[in-house]
Amino acid sequence: MQKDALVLPSPAKLNLMLHILGRREDGYHELQTLFQFLDYGDEMTFSVRDDGVICLHTDFPGVPHDANLIVKAAKKLQEQSGCSLGIDIRIKKVLPMGGGIGGGSSNAATTLLGLNHLWQLDWSLDRLAALGLSLGADVPVFVRGHAAFAEGVGEILTPVDPEEPWYLVLVPQVSVSTAEIFSDPLLTRDSLPIKVRPVPKGNSRNDCEAVVKERYPEVRNALNLLGKYTEAKLTGTGSCIFGAFPNEADADKVLHLLTDTLTGFVAKGSNVSMLHRKLQDLAKETGTRYS
Repeated sequence: MQKDALVLPSPAKLNLMLHILGRREDGYHELQTLFQFLDYGDEMTFSVRDDGVICLHTDFPGVPHDANLIVKAAKKLQEQSGCSLGIDIRIKKVLPMGGGIGGGSSNAATTLLGLNHLWQLDWSLDRLAALGLSLGADVPVFVRGHAAFAEGVGEILTPVDPEEPWYLVLVPQVSVSTAEIFSDPLLTRDSLPIKVRPVPKGNSRNDCEAVVKERYPEVRNALNLLGKYTEAKLTGTGSCIFGAFPNEADADKVLHLLTDTLTGFVAKGSNVSMLHRKLQDLAKETGTRYS
């Protein structure tokens, strides 16, 4: 690792609920969802270059370099800021693709926040979130770094502070296509909007779950297995299944019971992203302003 490299976490998220209200004329769906972060994620390392080159050194099978959301985020920020610097990026990947826990969106947001710091751009979170939205609907919540009730296509965010339990997350070995799920004719698209804040208990369903279970037996199996120990839910439109526990020991115990047939991990829920906690600490150390 280079001496001046910046190492940042890129956390996972859960959708504690996901209701689909309808389809818009542009093909996107109006939804309501509740985002919370996990103290678990990828690790990204950034090193500034003087030649303006954006280089991701970690290969993603099946994803060309310039099509990767990390590279797209870096290039968009470079173009819109007029910055002449470049960046070398490396990533230790633990979050699954197509898992519904925000791996690609989180990586893009960590890139925007990391480069904003390293390139000394001094962009606000509002400005970074607006750029992030052009990369994906889930990117702004990672840029802002606080648990949120989301509306619209997921970009209208209201900060919230749900309980922060320990979660067991199961990772079936399938990648679920978001486009495939949202285009399924059997998808529920007429949920009534929730108008009460905070979200009332009993509104924690995921409208995508029925379609994902039907298309992916591995996900249905994981839901059934975890459901023997706690309420098991799908996150986002991905493959990952989660359940809440009052402490780490209880979550670990169930994980060990299920590891014969499934992989997974245990992580603490967090209303403030571990990325933002790291950036706040960095700002204190360097005497710089944290956006």
